[in-house]
Amino acid sequence: MRNLSKRYIFMVLFIVVFGMVSFTGTTTKMYDELKLFSEGLERIQSNYVEEVDPKKLIYGALSGMARSLDPYSQFMEPDMYNETKVETEGEFGGLGLRIEIKDEILTVVAPIEGTPAYKQGVLPGDRITKIDGKETKGLSLLESVKRLRGAKGTKVSITIYREGAKDLLEFTIVRDMIKIESVKYKMLNEKLGYIKINEFTEKTALDLDKALTALEKQNAEKLILDLRNNPGGLLNTCIEVCKQFIGDNKLLLSIRGRDTKMNQQFIADKDAKHKKWPMVILVNKGSASASEILSGVVQDYKRGRILGAKTFGKGSVQTVMPMSDGSGLRLTTAKYYLPSGRSIHEIGVTPDIIVEIPREDEVKLMMQHEGIPLKAGEKPVKDLILEKAIELLQPVKDPNTAKKGK
Repeated sequence: MRNLSKRYIFMVLFIVVFGMVSFTGTTTKMYDELKLFSEGLERIQSNYVEEVDPKKLIYGALSGMARSLDPYSQFMEPDMYNETKVETEGEFGGLGLRIEIKDEILTVVAPIEGTPAYKQGVLPGDRITKIDGKETKGLSLLESVKRLRGAKGTKVSITIYREGAKDLLEFTIVRDMIKIESVKYKMLNEKLGYIKINEFTEKTALDLDKALTALEKQNAEKLILDLRNNPGGLLNTCIEVCKQFIGDNKLLLSIRGRDTKMNQQFIADKDAKHKKWPMVILVNKGSASASEILSGVVQDYKRGRILGAKTFGKGSVQTVMPMSDGSGLRLTTAKYYLPSGRSIHEIGVTPDIIVEIPREDEVKLMMQHEGIPLKAGEKPVKDLILEKAIELLQPVKDPNTAKKGK
């Protein structure tokens, strides 16, 4: 191990780093900086108290590089890279949380409806400070996911900082198999349909079309589309959903990155199957990514009204790149831009009508939705956002008729 030469370390780093950045045109500057890298690694190799595996040093360098870019970029060692594939299997043991690193703190984007975390009352915006008593500070997103997941029936404890709460909150949650039901629907009254999209999966666009068709058969003429606590999902699915409400070959979304090969535009079809429905979209701080795209597109074209609280602000594209040794690099490569040209990244979508619900009422609403009894002495709360949406879609009374008492 000690025979590993400075030249070898430099060569490895040069291949890894130069191979990643050679297209930038900063070759000379990068070569100079690599000499500093090489010097640091050589010092570690020669002077650290114990021998160090060179691959560990390279992995550490790559991890640090990715982490210095933004909260969403991440170097993944082989086992962690394989862990990401679980996301596409549609069923896994966990709590039912969508999380991100925001302001360098592990943050809940949204609890998935019907899951253990949702039933326990974990809320969007909650900051997870500890997992099983261990600090989350410095953990990557994928490392955090790995700690939270586990076999069905096992327990995990999380410590949460919640804005407005006097003390840290402690939750002990039993893991379960997480199955996501993408679309739910019902009639709210004779003419008003309600659809809840929990996440944008492969089947969401088809399931949404079926739900809208079923509501039409029940004589629905107006729609409330609930995207609260929807953390996003598949971009292509989101575009197909947008096309159901927006037509006339309009621009739906632009993707722009440093590499022009990433640039892309998504255009609506000539005809939108459900473009005539008066619509209100419900959002909150747990609405992220694809949810923000859909609500932002609808808002830009004044296709419907957006109601609720400001959304999460996740508007960037991550590309997962496999590496030669089975590791992977999750890298932010572009940003989303709405038809108006605005970006939602770290900004979010501000509703046309803002209705905030106290955090304690959010928890009660989740409990009520799951049929979980409230504590003794607690009274049920009203869903003020939903009630406001229903009010907006009620027929406007003729003031002359109202004066006559008719």
